[in-house]
Amino acid sequence: MTNREERTPELRTLQQKVEYMVEKTFPGQKISGRVFSDLVKQRGGSLSHSYFSNILAGKVTHPSEDILKALGLGFGVDWRFFKEESEVVDDVVAGLRFLAKRRTGDISGVAARGGDEGIPAELLEFALSLLEETKGAGQTTGRGDGSDAEGPAPR
Repeated sequence: MTNREERTPELRTLQQKVEYMVEKTFPGQKISGRVFSDLVKQRGGSLSHSYFSNILAGKVTHPSEDILKALGLGFGVDWRFFKEESEVVDDVVAGLRFLAKRRTGDISGVAARGGDEGIPAELLEFALSLLEETKGAGQTTGRGDGSDAEGPAPR
């Protein structure tokens, strides 16, 4: 793992998961309970601003499935991410890392074929590790032609 590569955070508690999602979904922004509650409502769910604030404060540890579904709506992820011992945590973390790389321009595009479940977490992790290795070795020109040379791309 390179120095620049992001380590997967420890996401055991509901509070840790929600804090992580706030940081990754709204980078550099402070999101109030009211703003998040309104977002959930716009997406067809229901979550009070005070309840969301209590989750962030660590006062809520075992919410109902309806609350978890509302969190999923608000963050745009599978609601099972917020369950205890969730099986989808790695998938969501890998997907968010991928989107962050896409946002910064480290990844310019991906084509996937077959199935409608998206790219598996293992494939995303593999793609991200290849990207980090390539960047660490200084092998990319950003041209997409596989060359190491400076200047215009060969014709």
